[in-house]
Amino acid sequence: MSLFVIGDLHLSLSVNKPMDVFGGAWENYVEKIKDGFADIKSDDTVILAGDLSWGLNFEESKEDLLFIDRLPGKKIIIKGNHDYWWATIGKMERLFAETGISTIKILHNTSFLYGNTALCGTRGWFYEEDKTSGNDEKIFMREMGRLRASLTHGAACNADEIICFLHYPPLYEGYRCDKIVDMLNEFGVKRCYYAHLHGRTHERAIERMYRGIEYTLVSADHVGFKPVMITAI
Repeated sequence: MSLFVIGDLHLSLSVNKPMDVFGGAWENYVEKIKDGFADIKSDDTVILAGDLSWGLNFEESKEDLLFIDRLPGKKIIIKGNHDYWWATIGKMERLFAETGISTIKILHNTSFLYGNTALCGTRGWFYEEDKTSGNDEKIFMREMGRLRASLTHGAACNADEIICFLHYPPLYEGYRCDKIVDMLNEFGVKRCYYAHLHGRTHERAIERMYRGIEYTLVSADHVGFKPVMITAI
């Protein structure tokens, strides 16, 4: 039983927005995702770090979510900036049940235990890059609240370790969101996995220790569309 993570599947099985148009690593990316999951076992858990589907609502994203559901392993998902289909947790859980989706759980204001490790996270935000919009500040503060809720829930489990998963990177070359880093340190997080960066922006990714936390980029095109193993029990 192993724990994996990957972000940015960007599926579009029902809408005309395939990532193949970007060429390079994204050519035949749906098949690459299938191949990447080939070694995942039914009792493994895969964290999907946002941007799952291009659909604008559940109906447009249904085939993408069913595709994910059919992939081997249990999946825990967080929201990405392009997951416009995302609704309230109650509504999504009801739609999952009605559609027969049974291997996907939602990480939102809560945490999950993997053995004695707490899995926490949220979407995150880039507020500190653009402070011109009051709405950006509201979104950022809302995401900070969600992150704190998730970490608090994880800490209450008395786990041996808390691992954090974000869609937006809390830092990369030329950018630091120390408010998020401060919160991760407050809860004793030692490992943080993030997504969102693609193509040339991979060059700006920070994949090393920063202020006591190890950061790892797991965007699908960065990891060869193969989930990255975190740990095994």
